[in-house]
Amino acid sequence: MSGTRQTGATAADGGPVTILKADNVGMTFGEGAGTVEAIRKVDFELFKGETLAIVGPSGCGKSTLFNAIAGLLPPTRGHVELAGRRVHDAVGHVGYMLQKDLLLPWRSVIDNVVLGLEVRGAPKSKSRAIAMDLIKAYGLSGFEYARPATLSGGMRQRVAIMRTLAFDPEVILLDEPFSALDFQTRLLLQADVSRIIAERGKSAILVTHDIGEAIAMADRVLVLSARPATVRALHVIDLPKAGRDPVALRTDATFQAYFARIWADLEMPPATANVA
Repeated sequence: MSGTRQTGATAADGGPVTILKADNVGMTFGEGAGTVEAIRKVDFELFKGETLAIVGPSGCGKSTLFNAIAGLLPPTRGHVELAGRRVHDAVGHVGYMLQKDLLLPWRSVIDNVVLGLEVRGAPKSKSRAIAMDLIKAYGLSGFEYARPATLSGGMRQRVAIMRTLAFDPEVILLDEPFSALDFQTRLLLQADVSRIIAERGKSAILVTHDIGEAIAMADRVLVLSARPATVRALHVIDLPKAGRDPVALRTDATFQAYFARIWADLEMPPATANVA
């Protein structure tokens, strides 16, 4: 399966607007006999207003690719562009939500939400107004001055996504954001974070090992091969995005068909790997 689906904004020709692009990205570490090729060749586009999920076998280089997309690690080959600029030059245009919420334990909820704005030198009154709006909008009213230790894991991750949204990034990168949570909380937050991203009109890249999570949250799913990573397949998830219920989807025949196809891509021997 392959192809693109129009999501979010459209270009003058009616096609989707590309907000981020990985062009011939490769990554090699070390020299001589100790050389390790983590990524051989990865190309993809992220369209404005969509969520693209990236899945692959364990150790395939997903985290390395995430760091290249984030501008934290320059590729050995190729480049990543955000809105036409190299991503390492697009300061403040990418926000992150990681496996751990990384909330500062000595700061209250509101003080954690404004952290990124403080670093960027935003006025305190403006920062706190933005934080209060987010706290009210996403169900944490009454917890503004609570410390992270008093919150559940799901609440802490909700604070983490608010902190990411507060400085209004163009692209949100989600790196296994729910992997530390129990199964029930993970499913609830998949729907919650998807809704928040859609309401804010953001574009997102989700890096995950969970096929079900990728299908539940994404418009398209990019499948990587084993290391050195290449693009094995690109699946357009043709399920209604609005109101996707991660629990109900598990019994949906279309969901199960996508799951089986993506699983087959992951299991495919490297010698027969192709972009579907």
